Formats: sequence, structure tokens, C-alpha cells
Amino acid sequence: MAAMVLIYNAGGVEVHDVKPLRHVITMLHRGVARVLEAVDGEAFGPYQRPRSVELVRYVYARWRYERTVPATYSFKGVLRRDGYTCAYCGGPATTIDHVVPRCQQGPSTWTNSVAACRTCNERKGGRTPEEAGMPLLWAPTQPGARTVHRRHAVA
Repeated sequence: MAAMVLIYNAGGVEVHDVKPLRHVITMLHRGVARVLEAVDGEAFGPYQRPRSVELVRYVYARWRYERTVPATYSFKGVLRRDGYTCAYCGGPATTIDHVVPRCQQGPSTWTNSVAACRTCNERKGGRTPEEAGMPLLWAPTQPGARTVHRRHAVA
């Protein structure tokens, strides 16, 4: 198994990644990282064998934080979260439905909204799924921002 090297973001505090030694040597050669901690007495050409390296410039790891940031509730976001699929019949969805209707003081939140086709939405009306005899195919959830607000979401 290849030796792995710990990569710190610029500043040397936040762990950014773990990469194979071969990849890290390439990073050192390109000048995007510098040796933070080396193995005593070992070298690869002009470079000490690194145990850990630090990036020269700070890299914002957006993919780490987008999963934890809650998405802003929106009509289009509910449709994207549910894949434009009706939560009642599984057909193509063009609208959203409140599980507990707004006329019964149901909130407009991620966990109370599902994608629905117009037929199912009109059939359910101002009733809960239990009252209408229309069980949900899945339970609505709170998605992360990355799931809902990606640039090229499939329509």
C-alpha cells in the first residue's frame, strides 16, 4: 500500500485531505504545497520525504460545508428534492402539496411539503393524506443546500 501523507490547508491548522506520497511529491514540485513535517533521513531528490504538507494558498472546501447548510425552502426546491415525482402516485409532478394543509394551519416547510401532480393535489384538497386515503410514497425531509440549489439541476 502506498504511503499516505496528511495535507493541511494554508495555516497548518485545518486538515484538508490525505493523499498518496506520489501525488504529494507532484504537489511539492508544482509549488502548491510545502513540507510541514518530514521523515528524518529520507528524501526524494531535492524534497524531504513528507509526513504532512501545508498548502501554499487556502482552499475553501465548499463540498464539506454545503452538506451541513440547510436549504432555503422554495417551490422549485421541493420539486427538485423529490425529483419532479408525485409523492402520492409516482407520476410526473408539476406542483407541490402541503401534507398538513395550510387551511389546517400546516406550515410551509420542507417536512410538510411534497411534490405532487395536479390530479393528486386537487383530489387531496384541504385534507391530510390519512383523511383523503392517499398515503405518501415517501416521507418529506429537510435537504442540504447542495441537493436543492445546484446550478444545473435536472428539470
